[in-house]
Amino acid sequence: MKIDVSDTWPQDTGGAIAIQNRLRSQVITTDQFAAITTVAGIDAGFEQDGTITRAAVVVLQLPELTLLEQAIAYRPTTFPYVPSLLSFREMPTVLDALRRLTLEPDLILCDGAGIAHPRRLGIASHLGVLMDKPTIGVAKSRLLGTHGELPADKGAWVPLMDRGERIGAVLRSRTGTKPLFVSAGHRISLETAVDYVLQCTPKYRLPETTRLADRLASNRGPMPSVGTSATDGTEQMELF
Repeated sequence: MKIDVSDTWPQDTGGAIAIQNRLRSQVITTDQFAAITTVAGIDAGFEQDGTITRAAVVVLQLPELTLLEQAIAYRPTTFPYVPSLLSFREMPTVLDALRRLTLEPDLILCDGAGIAHPRRLGIASHLGVLMDKPTIGVAKSRLLGTHGELPADKGAWVPLMDRGERIGAVLRSRTGTKPLFVSAGHRISLETAVDYVLQCTPKYRLPETTRLADRLASNRGPMPSVGTSATDGTEQMELF
């Protein structure tokens, strides 16, 4: 997959915050895409006491959630751990993994925030702007914001608010489990983002995109074969 993004990255927090403040105005939170038939999931982790970043990407067919392609990449970690600046720590390796794909996905789901971020530029929004691709942030925990009571049934969601602005959705992806925190990344509305997250979450708490990318990145158990539905089998991961 061809990605025309500079490989020059800031080395300090001041430079990173300046980039976020500059790029945030370029984020689009309305639906600006054609048909979505393929969706990718990305996940990043660290090895050797955090000195090596590893990133994995999977591409699934919609609506069947058949695994089409997967890739993994490694590179030295060059940015410190700062909660609101994680994209600068993970993005270089994520882009390396995406470059290894032969397919170009229509939509990317990121394990992290979109605009549900102090400067409205989490990793999903950052990646979306750099690549000019539709992206969604799907976080397992809340970075900021407040919300009302969430019903227990799958598919229920309530707005996530910050300083009077709706920045995301608190989504029940599986009945009775902990919610996910969904936010628009780029070129997609919140309502559409929630719909696609639910399409990618037929069985477990996490979307298949996130679940498989995490498994690939961490080498936790076998991956389904290419051309096989991601939901085949009896695995019971991430129920709660």
